Amino acid sequence: MKIKVCGMKYNPEEVELLAPDYMGFIFWENSPRNVDGVIPGISRKIKKVGVFVNATVEEVLKKVAAYGLQMVQLHGQESPDLCKKLQDLGVEVIKVFSVSDSFDFSVLAPYEDVCDYYLFDTKGKLPGGNGYAFDWELLEDYPSTKPYFLSGGIGLENIDAILIFLYRPESKFCHAIDLNSKFETEPGRKDIEQLKEFKKRLENELSRK
Repeated sequence: MKIKVCGMKYNPEEVELLAPDYMGFIFWENSPRNVDGVIPGISRKIKKVGVFVNATVEEVLKKVAAYGLQMVQLHGQESPDLCKKLQDLGVEVIKVFSVSDSFDFSVLAPYEDVCDYYLFDTKGKLPGGNGYAFDWELLEDYPSTKPYFLSGGIGLENIDAILIFLYRPESKFCHAIDLNSKFETEPGRKDIEQLKEFKKRLENELSRK
C-alpha cells in the first residue's frame, strides 16, 4: 500500500523527508493549493504528480515539461480521447472520479484502456480537497481490475477505518491512499507530525499483514 500526499505548496521539502511514494502538485487556479511558482527538486524515488482540472493536452504537456512531472492526475470532465493522447505521448495518467452514494461504476468503462490508475474522491462542491470521505463499502461493486487511489477526507482519525478497509475484499485493487486537506495547518501546508504518525501506523500494520 502506497501513500500519496497531495496539495503540496508551502513545505514540500519537509514532506519529502517522510518519503511518501507520490507527491501531488495542483495546477488549477481556483484552488488555494495552486502552484504558481517554482517547485523544489525532490527525490526521483518519489513520483511527482501534476493535478489538473479540464486542462488541454497542450497545457498539461507544458507543465509536465516545466516541472518534470512523472504522472498527471485529471480531476475534471476529461474525455477518454484526451487521456489516450497523453498516454500515447508517454504520460502516466490517473483519472479521477467523484463518488456519491448513487455512483454508477459503468462510467469507468470508456477509460479502461486509456489511463493507468483511477482515483476515487468524494463528490463535493470542489474537484478535491472537500475534507470528507465517501462510503468505501461502495467499492464492493468495483467492476475493474485497474489499481486505484483512495481519496477524500482521509485523516489521522480515519486510520483505524483504513486498516479495517485494507483487510476487506474491496481493497484488493487499492494501490495507494491519497492524503490532503485533513493533514494541513492551512491549505497547502502539511502537518508533518500527523503525516509521520499516519505513515508509521499504516506501515506497522501492513508489516503484520
